[in-house]
Amino acid sequence: MIYLDNCATTKVREEVLEKMYDSFKDSFANASSLHRLGLKSEKIIKESREFIADYLKVDSKEIFFTSGGTESNNIAIQSIINNSLRKGNHIITTKIEHPSVLNVMKNFEEKGLNITYLDVDKEGKIDIGQLENSISEDTILVSIIHVNNEIGTVQDIKKIKEIIKQKESKALLHLDGVQSFGKINFSLKQLGVDTYSFSGHKVHGPKGIGGLYIRRGLNLSPIIFGGNQEHGLRSGTENVQGIIGLGEAVRILTLNHENELQHVSNLREYMIKRLSEEIDYIKINTPMDNSSPYILNISFLHTRGEVLLHYLEEKEIYVSTGSACSSKGTDKSHVLLAIDLTDKEIEGALRMCFSYEITKEDIDYTVKCIKDSVEDIRKIMMR
Repeated sequence: MIYLDNCATTKVREEVLEKMYDSFKDSFANASSLHRLGLKSEKIIKESREFIADYLKVDSKEIFFTSGGTESNNIAIQSIINNSLRKGNHIITTKIEHPSVLNVMKNFEEKGLNITYLDVDKEGKIDIGQLENSISEDTILVSIIHVNNEIGTVQDIKKIKEIIKQKESKALLHLDGVQSFGKINFSLKQLGVDTYSFSGHKVHGPKGIGGLYIRRGLNLSPIIFGGNQEHGLRSGTENVQGIIGLGEAVRILTLNHENELQHVSNLREYMIKRLSEEIDYIKINTPMDNSSPYILNISFLHTRGEVLLHYLEEKEIYVSTGSACSSKGTDKSHVLLAIDLTDKEIEGALRMCFSYEITKEDIDYTVKCIKDSVEDIRKIMMR
């Protein structure tokens, strides 16, 4: 099996599985309980929080656990907007956000708020001039996806923050970091963001756990209410095993990050070279500069991505036609539309996302299977 759908989710590391399995037997108590077992769970949560804070080079008090990236984005965006409505009613985001951001924005738009959706160029970079012109005295939030989940574009967050400052705007800056966490080098403090979301299952940790960085001094309000866990921000019994798994995944990530980053960079470069040599009529949609090395989006013209996906599936190669973040959606990708691809280019698009487990031999076999499959599909479609 060759799994190249690591943007959708990743395989949990063996070390993470072992740590979680042991904890189900030994650290099962509710962390809110006052007895010894509860205190043990609380201590483990603290350790995991510190692993994540150390990786992001922030204070552990700035890290809050959630159920994943979607909840983190919702808490940050909804809370910032709800707390800032007296100051203004204008929000800025982009046309290539994840649905957990776009659908929140649509909801607020229906309630009468003014939302600006920034255009992007053919590489998925936002229009900086449009951002500058859009910021007004009513702007309360700028929400940007750090690494796009379909084409891998990395936005220039430093520049975006500079413009917010230059305009003397009170707007806060939220970053959807689900595809940048553990995948590229950056410093949250240097970027100057106010909130940053991340998820466990994108970094070889378990599903159902994620987190939110909230800059010290910024007070957000909860969007669900209960027992006031996570310092009152996110009520609900703590997912101790999920937190342990995420902490262990991040601990290992901290040790291996640079080596794995170089490994996948080499793999992507090699795959682009091989595909370009072996197959005609392809278009690389991922920008080669300022993009995550974990993501490669390519259009195979005169094919259909979904058909090609199933051809490869038969050979136990697993890829995606785009985002897997909405339920079995078959609509045209809003990201590929935003970067102005033609209908034919969108129709033939595949997304391949790498991991530390993929080898050069895997790439060779995948390229061979893609070539054979594309030839078969084109024979049918170009009759």
